[in-house]
Amino acid sequence: MQPHELDKLANELRISIIDMLTTAKSGHPGGSLSAIDIITALFFNEMRGLDPNHLNPERDRFVLSKGHAVPALYAALAQKGFIPFQELSTLRQTGSRLQGHPDRVRLPIVEASTGSLGQGLSVAQGLALGVKTSHPATRIYCLLGDGEIQEGQIWEAALSAPKFNLSNLCVILDCNNAQIDGRVDQVMPIEPILDKWKAFGWHVLEINGHNMKQILSAFQEARELHSKGSSKPVFLLARTIKGKGVSFMENNIGWHGVTPNKEEAERAKEELKKQGGSHG
Repeated sequence: MQPHELDKLANELRISIIDMLTTAKSGHPGGSLSAIDIITALFFNEMRGLDPNHLNPERDRFVLSKGHAVPALYAALAQKGFIPFQELSTLRQTGSRLQGHPDRVRLPIVEASTGSLGQGLSVAQGLALGVKTSHPATRIYCLLGDGEIQEGQIWEAALSAPKFNLSNLCVILDCNNAQIDGRVDQVMPIEPILDKWKAFGWHVLEINGHNMKQILSAFQEARELHSKGSSKPVFLLARTIKGKGVSFMENNIGWHGVTPNKEEAERAKEELKKQGGSHG
């Protein structure tokens, strides 16, 4: 898909996210909306071997370490054909496959059950180690939150991935500078992010996480480095906006884990439709 087509699709998925959360009356809009452009680029352009009818063992894999943003993942999985669209309305209901955090047992296309922040990168590293010999072309993608990397386990994985030459591992940081307790730079400063990951031995890139051309270019560079024999895992610092696409949610920490009412949802969807989304 072309960048403008992916932009349009991302806005359609934003509408799906709003619908899901409004129906559930529970969930996390801010970080789902900041991450959806990255997830759209991955599932509809970058990742290989995704087949809703067959879990291809050579498929690229995605780990959503910031598991509370799972509405973004569910929206992409529905659009990709892995789950029915009508199932999105069961988000967070008792017995639903679509729990408030990813559940690999109930939904096998989910590569890891996440939500306890800080653990997903370790899982992704294990996947990368596992496929390195058996399926050397397979790539592993892991999406972190910037508040999440305040967790110590992240840095243990960051230290060890270069040791094992995991060039098939690509980590993306959804850096929206907002977490439930406030601004990341005030709760626990994490800068200089790029210098830290570079010092650990990663190939680092910085992009605008809402610029589809930059996102696609970064993923292409990461894949080419892997195919050309680089030994380094790749770290993408994606600068994003919490609540991106909905004016009254953007950069508003109050929308981290609060869902819109019906009137707010309609207002949000009208804005997204004007930006290129539909009722999909």
